Amino acid sequence: METAGETATPSGRADPKPLTILIVEDDDAVVEGTSDLLEGEGYQVVGVRDGRDALDRLRRGLRPCVILLDLMMPGMNGWEFRREQLRDDDLRDIPVVVITAGNFTEASVKAQLGDIEFVPKLSSLATLLGAIRRRCDEPTL
Repeated sequence: METAGETATPSGRADPKPLTILIVEDDDAVVEGTSDLLEGEGYQVVGVRDGRDALDRLRRGLRPCVILLDLMMPGMNGWEFRREQLRDDDLRDIPVVVITAGNFTEASVKAQLGDIEFVPKLSSLATLLGAIRRRCDEPTL
């Protein structure tokens, strides 16, 4: 949900614009639940259903502090999205946190996708927030 005016950011500082997180996930319930949690922490959240939608939004100027990326999606999956992201000079430096329920190891995902954070879908909110804050350069609590 986008907000206007001055709000508190996750670090507690007053800022005219909260940090934005892009969620790339095909499960509407996961997007809704994650969005609610992150908005409660002071982030602005944009959700899209596949990698193609994410690339379109990013190429039109969306600049999140981090992308939360599911790997297994119809259309353009997370693997394909990340390959395209890394090929694009304007997008390659946007940090990614891979969130997956698949049977992948962190080492195998990092070997294929590069410098990412890896968070299994059933991880705690504290684990997810820690990964987000590390990639958004926010203080960890």
